[in-house]
Amino acid sequence: MTSRFPAHWAADGVLADGAPVQLRPVLDTDGPGLAELRAGLSATDVARLPARWAERSPDELARHLTTAGEPTSAGDAGDAREGGRLAVAAVLRGRLVGAADYERITGSDDAVVALVVEAALRGRGLGLLVLEHLIAAARERGVRHLVADLRAGDDRALRVFHAAGFAGAETRSRGPRPDGAGGVRVVFPTAQTPRTRGISRALEQRAEARSIARLLTPRTVAVLGASRQPGSAGHEVFRRLLASDFHGPVYPVNPTARQIASVYAYPDVREIPDAVDLAVIAVPAPAVADAVRACAEKDVRGLIVVSAGFAEAGPEGRARLAEVTRLARESGMRLIGPNAMGVINTDPAVRLHATFAAGDPPVGRVGAFAQSGALAGTFLTEASRRAIGLSTFVSTGDRSDVSANDVLQYWQSDPRTDVIMLHLQGFGNPRKFARIARRVGRRKPVIALKSGRSAADPALDALFTSAGVIRVDTLSQLFDLAGLLASQPLPAGRRVGVVGTSSALAALATDACRTAGLEVPPFSAATAEALSDPLGRPEPANPVDLGAMATPERFERALRAVAASADVDAVLALITPHPAVEELARAVRAVAGSGRMPVVASYLGHDGMPSALAAPGDAEGTVTPAPGSVPSFASPESAALALARAAGHAAWRSREQGAVPALDRLDLDRARRAADAGPTDGTWLSQELVGDILGGVGLAVWPSEPVTTAAQALDAAGRLGWPVALKIADERFRGRLDVGAVQLGIAEPGALAEAWRTIRAAVGPGDMVVQPMAPAGVSTVVRMTQDPAIGPLLSLRLGGAVADLLVDPLARALPITDRDAAEMVRGIRGAVLLVGGAGTPAADTAALEDVLHRLARLAEEVPAVAEVLLDPVLVGRPGVVLLHAGVRLLPPGTDPESLPRRMTGSGVEYFR
Repeated sequence: MTSRFPAHWAADGVLADGAPVQLRPVLDTDGPGLAELRAGLSATDVARLPARWAERSPDELARHLTTAGEPTSAGDAGDAREGGRLAVAAVLRGRLVGAADYERITGSDDAVVALVVEAALRGRGLGLLVLEHLIAAARERGVRHLVADLRAGDDRALRVFHAAGFAGAETRSRGPRPDGAGGVRVVFPTAQTPRTRGISRALEQRAEARSIARLLTPRTVAVLGASRQPGSAGHEVFRRLLASDFHGPVYPVNPTARQIASVYAYPDVREIPDAVDLAVIAVPAPAVADAVRACAEKDVRGLIVVSAGFAEAGPEGRARLAEVTRLARESGMRLIGPNAMGVINTDPAVRLHATFAAGDPPVGRVGAFAQSGALAGTFLTEASRRAIGLSTFVSTGDRSDVSANDVLQYWQSDPRTDVIMLHLQGFGNPRKFARIARRVGRRKPVIALKSGRSAADPALDALFTSAGVIRVDTLSQLFDLAGLLASQPLPAGRRVGVVGTSSALAALATDACRTAGLEVPPFSAATAEALSDPLGRPEPANPVDLGAMATPERFERALRAVAASADVDAVLALITPHPAVEELARAVRAVAGSGRMPVVASYLGHDGMPSALAAPGDAEGTVTPAPGSVPSFASPESAALALARAAGHAAWRSREQGAVPALDRLDLDRARRAADAGPTDGTWLSQELVGDILGGVGLAVWPSEPVTTAAQALDAAGRLGWPVALKIADERFRGRLDVGAVQLGIAEPGALAEAWRTIRAAVGPGDMVVQPMAPAGVSTVVRMTQDPAIGPLLSLRLGGAVADLLVDPLARALPITDRDAAEMVRGIRGAVLLVGGAGTPAADTAALEDVLHRLARLAEEVPAVAEVLLDPVLVGRPGVVLLHAGVRLLPPGTDPESLPRRMTGSGVEYFR
């Protein structure tokens, strides 16, 4: 890319049929492609173009568009300001297949837009992608409205513009065009609205889901590097594709072998006579780029690279990775890997096992994602051992293209997937992950194991909490919870009924439940009566200990009474060695078959799905575990922990999600200009710049004046108005009334002089700050930071010296809905001071929530801001006061908007 454009203006998109396309500003070298695109238009197409395109020859139009982004000449429609013109292009398989531009209307913040896509690609969503990309760039450059002049009756173009979701679009009839045709002018704002954002994300989800479906449901597969050597990756992948009975042809490719496993081998993928949908590449790392080029020439749709020697192999390996990524993107192929284990689709209509891992997982309803190729084999082995059936499995390795975000988009609409489990080593685009996971988790639980415990864990917990992702700490916990959620309903609450044949085990189960935050409540009279045996002898209270020799009939009767009661939300059955242990297991399975509440077991120390607790299936490809199966846990502790996490997820799902509220008093251009003018050396900005940045999102800092002498302090107090506060400027002592660094309620000059001496005696020399006295309120601290792995984090805690030492802030990742903000305010330690109670009046929590929303908006719209510290924020009755605010910017060379989600290919930045 040329240097005149921001790096984040180059992005990936996905067409409606799943094909990837590159979107970027037009480059100096795009002239031939633009001329070819223009020359390929029909006369009817040309008649629909605006005059500035239609009246230029292909070569003239190409020259015009390749200079877009430079100042316009006096004869052009735009003005001479920077950003007066911009053109963007769409590139598919190395060909320029679409373009759009805008030109500002002189003296206006509006611009005229033109759009064209190759005729063969219309109807695949390309025009909408190009338009959205241009709109985003125009919005960033201050264009407020785009104007499209269309030919009367051009319904196709009108559909594209209206499909972008601009509910406020204004359509005006115009007079005859120069060619005698009537015209229609469409005017719409570039500002995003909830409707445009929702439409864009719905289109994104469908397109990305289809692109993953292309990888998981191929009609034909080729294995490049298929080998006759057992144990090699190419040999094992090919043999497993054959052994899985894949419903389609599998072609081995090996230049030195005539046949692999008695199947004719082709020396080159380009010599395969049939179309190839999916290619698995298992050649040595230096040969992968040539293999990708060959696949591009063969028009392969998707790639899985299992070869190693890339990101983990130092500078040379990273250069190979960049080259392979670039080639795949330019050729329009989705890429899994390198260093990937591969993919599995257990659908009986597909039967795809494109990995070199041993073992075939059962057919089921769990989607599994493993970033680590090495760990993927453990995933498959453990799923088979525990009889946890998988719908699909994806191992992405280096994650150069396909990421967890893409696979989540697929699983959202996949009818064969009900539960999702993820092993993550890092994030590509954490904000997108949070947005997708939050949406998916409303219908399908998402369980995540994140490798590498570190100091960043609070940030990661904030991300998972915001997204409703269930975090686990070990592989065992991951499979424990997946087995529970795949086979049993979510609990309606946290109350557990315990039924067993051992008093010692029942006591352990009760302690484990309470430790995990569950309740083991006493039974009501009605339940106790139902539990009494035929002779009228009451059973023990919860937990129910039936004794080591309880009959299966008595065991089942007690289970049914507990499961039918209104006193509990889940049942934990404890089964120890017993002469009729199989009958006890059948009793548990029979009670669980009702599906009213989750029933789990600790069955003889087994974990997973013992055959005695598994409901039998009777058809080929039967889902495992079948409905009515009961998961077993090796110990009561693991059962209680899984139930507690399931209950927490159920509570999250039952809460209203909320919405990101609309905000008034916004002037984001003011905030961006101030950020552009500030130093990027990590120092706190001047209060003037801070005021402009925060003022851009409608936040005002309480007046203050820095002073260095007592005389300056006296002058400042006169200007600000008595009474005033005097405090040391050093941030280490901000708000420290306890050490004398802050003096309040100073009403006259003599008191000011005394306050000056007191502070000097307490903390020594240093600049000071004078402020008018603020209304009383509860002291809080609000902070926004750009976490390098997670993205923007918003945190809240009480203020003051004690809180500084004892209280960890409550943090959330973006986006922040109105529900999130309310939960943050009510969830911090000491929240009673804000919400009231026990004789304490309530503070203006709505005003504090508004501060959180405005700071979140700043993080989204001005990503150059690295940190904002509001300390303290006084929450009054009513209103809030921002007594102090500090802002720092990201260092030079950091692309704040895209850094957490960047994937690099040959110097061009792409986003997933």
